[in-house]
Amino acid sequence: MTAPVPTTCMRCAVGCGHVQRGVDSGYGVAAVRGDVSHPVNNGLACSRGIRESADPDGEWLTQPLVREDGELLATTWDVALARVAEEFRARLERDPDSVAVLGSGQQTNEAAYALGKLARGGFGTRYYDANTTLCMASAVAAYYDAFGSDAPPCTYDDIPEAETHLVWGANPAVAHPVMFRWIAESAEADGSRLVVVDPVESETAERADAHVAPDPGGDLALARAVLARLVDRGDVDREFVAAATTGFAALTERLPAAESAARDAGVSMSVVDGLVDALCDDTLLYWGMGVNQSVRGTATAGALVDLCLASGNLGGGSGPFSLTGQANSMGTRVCSAKGTWPGHRSFIDPDERRVVADAWGVPVNRLPDDAGPGPVGLVDAVDDGPVSAVWAVATNPVAGLPDATAAKRRLDDAFLVVQDGFRTETVEHADVVLPAATWGESEGTAINMERTVSRVRAATDLPSGVRTDLDVITTVAARVVPGLFETTTPAGLFDELAALTAGTPADLSGISYDRLDDETAVRWPAPDAASSTAYRYVDGDGWSFETPSGAARFSAGDGDPLPEPTDDRYPLTLTTARESDGYNTGIRSRTRDGGDDAGGSADADGSADREDGPAVDPDVETHGVDAPDSVSGTDAGSDHGPVRCRVHPETAERLSDEDGTAVVESRRAAVPVRVEADDAIPEGMVWLPIHHPRTNELTVPETDPRSDEPNYKQCAVRLSATPTESELVTKRGANADD
Repeated sequence: MTAPVPTTCMRCAVGCGHVQRGVDSGYGVAAVRGDVSHPVNNGLACSRGIRESADPDGEWLTQPLVREDGELLATTWDVALARVAEEFRARLERDPDSVAVLGSGQQTNEAAYALGKLARGGFGTRYYDANTTLCMASAVAAYYDAFGSDAPPCTYDDIPEAETHLVWGANPAVAHPVMFRWIAESAEADGSRLVVVDPVESETAERADAHVAPDPGGDLALARAVLARLVDRGDVDREFVAAATTGFAALTERLPAAESAARDAGVSMSVVDGLVDALCDDTLLYWGMGVNQSVRGTATAGALVDLCLASGNLGGGSGPFSLTGQANSMGTRVCSAKGTWPGHRSFIDPDERRVVADAWGVPVNRLPDDAGPGPVGLVDAVDDGPVSAVWAVATNPVAGLPDATAAKRRLDDAFLVVQDGFRTETVEHADVVLPAATWGESEGTAINMERTVSRVRAATDLPSGVRTDLDVITTVAARVVPGLFETTTPAGLFDELAALTAGTPADLSGISYDRLDDETAVRWPAPDAASSTAYRYVDGDGWSFETPSGAARFSAGDGDPLPEPTDDRYPLTLTTARESDGYNTGIRSRTRDGGDDAGGSADADGSADREDGPAVDPDVETHGVDAPDSVSGTDAGSDHGPVRCRVHPETAERLSDEDGTAVVESRRAAVPVRVEADDAIPEGMVWLPIHHPRTNELTVPETDPRSDEPNYKQCAVRLSATPTESELVTKRGANADD
């Protein structure tokens, strides 16, 4: 029997330790369980993380593909890489911005660092991003505004100490089951409570002591109402505000009246008072995509931080805690040169730029002048900018970008390289497909949402036609920018990365593979081999933030108007949310049976299941932690089957056919749905799973002006009887705005 291998679960950003065992012969992971020795989860593991590690659905990629005469055909690695290198070199010679790169929070730190180094230091392109901009960018901007750093002041150690757990625009019962276990257990203690703010009665709200349901898009108004009421009642922590913050007086002068803001949010003053009461305790305020994914995302996240600062909720058992989605979203922010240089070095500071250029051995003028426009702007630049080639690594923009029909068209106009472990929707539009290793097959590290670094280890060998992300990235670099990488091993690149972060706010220089082997997990900043920081911005007996004044800053953002309010033609509000089996566009949870598989049927080129595994061990332990059940099979991820659509019972009765089929139409597309009457959804709202391949055909492409994060959570739609397929095609093809 193969030996068990300790690793980190790469499903979500909780960062649970897993123990995996490879199959006895061939390729694959035979068994997965929680790691009782890992300090993050102490053996807990959710069933989704275990199943999607040991036995993911979806169609595996097993050898490179190139497009010839409109068809994707099997080829060799040499042919595929030669085609990529030739196309990239030709474009880069004309303009470094002609090649765009999309990375992912599914990569290891080492692969993310290497991809950023190649994109920024090798290609010199400003058109580089990671799809974490689609989920965390607004929270990051708010942290920088308040604290001068992208570093949550909270850790998991604060959860049992909190008296109030205020979950705002997030559903950790589905998205982060292990973490939610800790929250629920703490909230059940005497004197503690769980309060949820969400227009929908989510699975988390069902467990809450109180559920507040603002109108869709009303989060910013609600946060301002609560702050105004906090001031009116005299419940501001004046001592903390005076000692540790700046900008409070200016903010209070601009606050709306609590009553007016409450009306704008669609709640009563008694609800506002209840939230003020909650903040008078030691409160952890968590938020997620319901806040971030909005044109008001940065302003709203900043307003939630303001609530913590004004109420003195910063310290043990309290503070603002953004809930990160993808497993290594934090790692891409620290390592990948996405919005800052590694270690959160300023992108525009000339001294920091020279440090990075010298470390990489490239001329400083090759580094782009700004961090680029985000993923939406990156793909838009195929139309109205210099981009003519796109390299998508471990990401699925055809399903994940808003206004997906327009995104598909633009990607079809570019030379598209897709690097992935599975046959995603984006693969079907690719010119070259590079099959990459996935969980259980790669070496490296990851960083969870509380800044904890831990090892990712391979439990199985790779099939002969598959290569790791890091191997592919450094091989492309050797062909396009020879000499950029002196080392290409995971350990060597981690050491290079760690050295580059020395002295920065996100200092990893005291972390090494040897240390992680000894200690399992280490939080940054860790400037030496003995340090690991809880990092609550504490300096001795006082507060010290990474702002010029050393004080935390209250926000000033009012937020942009919502991009698409309802009207007579489109009277309903579409919102999108994650399902428990829908992480990362759901490619690991889609059925391989039944013919409606989103990736299409297996071709004769060999792009089918990887042989000899993976298999499931029937004795896998979940230690009692599970995510709620949701749709499965074709409804969870089919490109052709109807999307699961939840609406209030009165909406369902009024607007759908007797068999529950209907169509959701926005100004951009019409999508067939299967309607479910659900009291958890308020009147006037349509709920769709964000990771179904059809959902984002409906959503608006507008983004937050500060963070570039799309407005996934609100657009105007109508629900009607099912039209003919020809009408659907016409609507999609016309990209109509009626």
